[in-house]
Amino acid sequence: MSPTPHPELSDPLYAALRRIAFSKEPEAAHDWALGWMSKPWVASMLARRYRVSSEKTVCPAAGLAFPNRVGLAAGLDKNGDYIDALGALGFGFIEIGTVTPKAQSGNPQPRMFRLPEHNALINRLGFNNLGVDHLVKNAENRRWQGKLGINIGKNASTPLENAHSDYVHCLERVYPVADYITVNISSPNTKDLRQLQHGDALAELLEPVMNRHAQLASQHQGSKPLFVKIAPDMDDSAIEQFIQVASTYPIHGVIVSNTTSRRDLIDSHPLAAEAGGLSGEVLRDFANDRLSAVKKRLPANWTLIGAGGISSGQDAATKLVLGADLVQIYTGFIYHGPRLIQRSVEATV
Repeated sequence: MSPTPHPELSDPLYAALRRIAFSKEPEAAHDWALGWMSKPWVASMLARRYRVSSEKTVCPAAGLAFPNRVGLAAGLDKNGDYIDALGALGFGFIEIGTVTPKAQSGNPQPRMFRLPEHNALINRLGFNNLGVDHLVKNAENRRWQGKLGINIGKNASTPLENAHSDYVHCLERVYPVADYITVNISSPNTKDLRQLQHGDALAELLEPVMNRHAQLASQHQGSKPLFVKIAPDMDDSAIEQFIQVASTYPIHGVIVSNTTSRRDLIDSHPLAAEAGGLSGEVLRDFANDRLSAVKKRLPANWTLIGAGGISSGQDAATKLVLGADLVQIYTGFIYHGPRLIQRSVEATV
């Protein structure tokens, strides 16, 4: 079944490219599409066709000046291999990763599934990446000069009680090349990772991370904003507890949200039994509800980034109305292509 784009996103060129990509297994399609986008003549053509308004605007958030409020969420470019190609599409910022200290293969394949009738994906990739040193080298060599976020995590083999050591290691390595850093404790695809969102486990993670962050800020003569990315599957009580603990540390904000473990959003779909995180258009209302719940409890000086379910310019604008300072796109980009970036930027000016 073919996905149904919103009328504002109608794009015959991308529809043709998507047909080719969707004829391939999802991970193969990912590598094929981004590989083609990285060819200089293709990147140049895409930049011309999907040009975002060049008006000089500044969108302040977390002490940074973003050219627009629309970013790419972590997960699409885990290793920073495609920063320049993606940067040509008009994103105001790009977040790469999730990266771990050591390379790891992630969970067994198959581990990514398309639900085109829902404009959705299920993935259980499991932080597959080539390690932080590979990512840092790519970030150092990038030509694109936009705002770069780097999303950090822990290796699957690292016991939960030692998770802080992985996050501190990654923080140290990425600090010089990142504009901001995101601590990802919300993926459903690394065993027990989401336990780090709560209570003593959260405090035991943030204490050493923020201590090292302060040292790095002094060493590099400048503080890089640090965000925490949380799951949408936290109820109001869990959100209150998270903010109560996190607000005792000088973090700069929160990203709401990662993928969901819920399956009632796709009813009796034949893939509903597949393990992993659900993302895409079906997540929109749920993610927006959790965004509102966080906003109500948010410390005044925190920046809020809204992610989850953006499939139109109006979806992006709605997240700003609900209190987000910035928004991020991932699954919607896969289904609707660069036109979604254009329309989202226009809607959030």
